[in-house]
Amino acid sequence: MAWFIEKAVGLHSLNNFFYMTAVIQEGCVMSQNELVNCTVDNGIALLTLNRPDKRNAMSDAMRAELVAHLLSIRTDRSIRALVITGSGKGFCAGGDIAGMKTRMEADPATVGFNGWERQQGVHYAASLLLNLPIPTVAAVNGAAAGLGADLALSCDFVVASEYAHFTWAYIARGLVPDGGGMYFLPRRVGLARAKALIFSGRRVNAEEALQLGIADQLCSADALLSSAQAMADEMSSGSRTAIALTKSVINKSYEMSEHQVFAEGSKAQGICYTSQEHRSSVQAFLDRMKEAQQ
Repeated sequence: MAWFIEKAVGLHSLNNFFYMTAVIQEGCVMSQNELVNCTVDNGIALLTLNRPDKRNAMSDAMRAELVAHLLSIRTDRSIRALVITGSGKGFCAGGDIAGMKTRMEADPATVGFNGWERQQGVHYAASLLLNLPIPTVAAVNGAAAGLGADLALSCDFVVASEYAHFTWAYIARGLVPDGGGMYFLPRRVGLARAKALIFSGRRVNAEEALQLGIADQLCSADALLSSAQAMADEMSSGSRTAIALTKSVINKSYEMSEHQVFAEGSKAQGICYTSQEHRSSVQAFLDRMKEAQQ
């Protein structure tokens, strides 16, 4: 447990974690604070960031709840896909201003190391979401800024409402994108466009996000959740084993040579050959062929 807490919020902010009394139950982590709500319907989990008065800005306590949910979902075989959205008018407004104020008031001798520890929690959460062995969909209902934009791109797919907009304004605050933007954004829009969006920090509305490839689908606000859940349902309708193994390879494919991709694919295929999903599918196909020949 201590290792999980350290990864989730950083050692310097352990006290924030203990405000969250979490109980793992049926694939969701129910918490007293409910900074992140979780529901499951027909095998699709829905995580809702729940600080609407702060436009769902990501505090350490919220991140701890998010990580707890993701860890629970990862091990729940009844959950086959995940949708993440925000409550109220925003998806996630980025880092919590209160946390920034605390950092400004802290002893300068501690700021660097405390910041490094906190970064471990930020990166752990992004990596956990990226490598979840099921399809993930961000349903972006409003502002996705900084860490919020990075959170959306940590998902496999992004569905945006007409009110969605994306901003990477880190440099305006004298910071570098620290939530995964330097990894995810170039893979979505290309290197030059990623630099332009990060250097300028300009706002990207929903239509442009779709054109650039930041979003994969655009829909009305009323249809956002149903559209995201429909995409999650479609993307998770196949073999859970094959999806998980394909995702584990394709997520790393930009960093690997073709020989490495072939090697990883061969190992994954060997596992698929022995899965019940593959055997049942092949047997059903052979049975249909036999019936057709009679």
